[in-house]
Amino acid sequence: MTHLHRRSVVLMFPGTGAQHVQMAAGLYGHEPVFTDAVDSVLRCLGPEGEAVRADWLAQVPAEPMDADVRSAPLLFAVDYAMGRLVESWGVRPAAYLGHSMGEFAAAVLAGVFGLGDAVRLLWERVLMQESTPAGGMLAVAAAPDELSAYLGDGVVVGAVNAPRHTVLSGPEAALGVAERRLVEDGRTCRRLASRTPYHSPALAPLVPRTEALITGLRPARPRIPLYSAYTTRLLSEEEAAGPAFWAVQPTAPVLFWPTLDRVLRDGDRLLVEAGPSQSLAVLARGHEAVRTGRSAVVSTLPPRAMGPEADRRSVREARERLLAEGPFTAGPEGHSGRLPVDLPAS
Repeated sequence: MTHLHRRSVVLMFPGTGAQHVQMAAGLYGHEPVFTDAVDSVLRCLGPEGEAVRADWLAQVPAEPMDADVRSAPLLFAVDYAMGRLVESWGVRPAAYLGHSMGEFAAAVLAGVFGLGDAVRLLWERVLMQESTPAGGMLAVAAAPDELSAYLGDGVVVGAVNAPRHTVLSGPEAALGVAERRLVEDGRTCRRLASRTPYHSPALAPLVPRTEALITGLRPARPRIPLYSAYTTRLLSEEEAAGPAFWAVQPTAPVLFWPTLDRVLRDGDRLLVEAGPSQSLAVLARGHEAVRTGRSAVVSTLPPRAMGPEADRRSVREARERLLAEGPFTAGPEGHSGRLPVDLPAS
């Protein structure tokens, strides 16, 4: 395989909509690093952490996974814990790339926010969102410029995930109208697992309160480069330290595909999705750099809930694939991306 030893590792973290019942639960109590990381997040939630854990491990949770009180803390916890697990194998990423909530988890791993501060901010945001109108997100098999006729009444383009994979977001009534019109016009679309119109103006009233909260947290410059899917480039020190940058994210569109394109133009990569559902891996495999073999993609978890053994097997296969692909080249600022000769046994 060509270009094998010129690849650097980029960890990718999925966002809202990727969560599902018992995601990665088969690793809990089996992979110590993963378990400790999840427990650290849930401890930061205080008394609510026990209820969140119980619903995560249950086959039929008391609170559904599309409710913010479960989707937000659990998706963050799994992304964060999977990042910690992959790095515990000796992987030193050249950079991080997150989608929506995934960028927040990446920011913690990069050192922009402390874990306790991040969980506090996440939970405060969840509580604030209870005052916003119900809504959701709708994935459409179309380019953004094909969808202008379906926008309006609060419905906007919330994410550009691939050339023909666009997500609309907005209040429930208006989004329902757009969905019916898309179906009538023969467009392929599906609802994402969210009751909140993320990445739309519907969340704008929360921005001032969120910005005031972040100001007190004093975010820092990233220790490892972080690509922002809101700006399509590496996060600058000024952006990282600016409360406004983080406060407006729930209202801004996620430009994942242009950002992924930038990541893959900056070098040959091994893209490792550290999170559930394989949603980002599927998108990345459609990129020319991956299709031609210059870059490659590794998923760490199954595409859906398939039981504890599937979770463990997926992690084991990812670990073995990383060992087979290494060593890797140095990334920006000297982060090696190299793996040790021997990886821990499962």
